[in-house]
Amino acid sequence: MTIDFVFDGPDDARQTIVLAHGAGAAMDSPFMNEMALGLAGCGYRVARFEFPYMAKCRLDGKKRGPDRAPVLIETYQQVVEQLGTPENLVIGGKSMGGRIASMAADDLGVRGVVCLGYPFHPPGKSENLRTAHLQKTKTPTLICHGTRDPFGSPNEVAGYGLSDAVAVHWVSDGNHDFEPRKKSGHTQEGNIAEAINAIDAFVKSTG
Repeated sequence: MTIDFVFDGPDDARQTIVLAHGAGAAMDSPFMNEMALGLAGCGYRVARFEFPYMAKCRLDGKKRGPDRAPVLIETYQQVVEQLGTPENLVIGGKSMGGRIASMAADDLGVRGVVCLGYPFHPPGKSENLRTAHLQKTKTPTLICHGTRDPFGSPNEVAGYGLSDAVAVHWVSDGNHDFEPRKKSGHTQEGNIAEAINAIDAFVKSTG
């Protein structure tokens, strides 16, 4: 299977950041567009793609649930193989996309992982954790996560025993899309820009 990509940023960039979409929104959602363009503005080549179920949704307009995890992981493996030079790739994505990237990363030999709103657990089901691999990963990983994200609160995440390779950047008053409350004095645009700056610093720190 050949993966179709949307690229932003310079073709000759030293590093490429790969962003996968979340479970319910495509690769060209407003959040994904703003994140990709912002990172491209930092000088990175940004590659976006869609998992098989979302590609089918785009073709026929019918809503579908995500493919099973093995299919999603295999797709990400194909993405890295098609792009090549994994040592120059930082892989990740929004919510589910970032989770799948983090599950595949150690086997792929990539430079790092960036997760945008990690689904630590389903909302309201804090006992159903999705963190086992994050306790063992050796790949440098940055999780940008809103302090109001229902998929995991700061107090909860502090007790997860994440690997030393994992850093969490808390987005001020952000929900799962980094959107804050008006009374907070923050904006979604500002929070996304803050996350982009954190990702830029993280990628630079990986060498």
